[in-house]
Amino acid sequence: MDLRKIKKLIELLEESQLAEIEIHEGEESVRLIRHHPQPAMPQTLHMPAAVAGPAAAPQGLAPAAAPAQPHTADDQEAHLPDGEIVRSPMVGTFYSAPNPDSPPFVKVGASVSSGDTLCLIEAMKMFNQIEAELSGQVLAVLVEDGQPVEFDEPLFVIKKG
Repeated sequence: MDLRKIKKLIELLEESQLAEIEIHEGEESVRLIRHHPQPAMPQTLHMPAAVAGPAAAPQGLAPAAAPAQPHTADDQEAHLPDGEIVRSPMVGTFYSAPNPDSPPFVKVGASVSSGDTLCLIEAMKMFNQIEAELSGQVLAVLVEDGQPVEFDEPLFVIKKG
């Protein structure tokens, strides 16, 4: 792969909100992963507040609606099965299979090994493989096929094993 193309990919990664880019050209492939420093988390927490801000325009409903959204997310995670939560590394569209005619990569109850593909997330017309970081059993699939996902949104629960 041409060094100029790789530099262009690095620039694209730096300018975007993507956490990862993977490109295949014939037998060659390049995978770039951005490791966000800890301050990235407050920015992510700030974005839902900005989304909740316009909802604050109707004065009667705003005070009840804004606190309810974060509280609901906490409640949802509290009701998840015990295990490791696999979170979305980016904003995009969740796909459980490589194409509509194929079976999903994983189902509830399936055993996975570290490095196995769990799903695809489409971001900016690029499909990013999300891989298991640990071996174990899939206890829950938390997202439906074709559903939009946010950064750090829970996708799967895996019990180490």
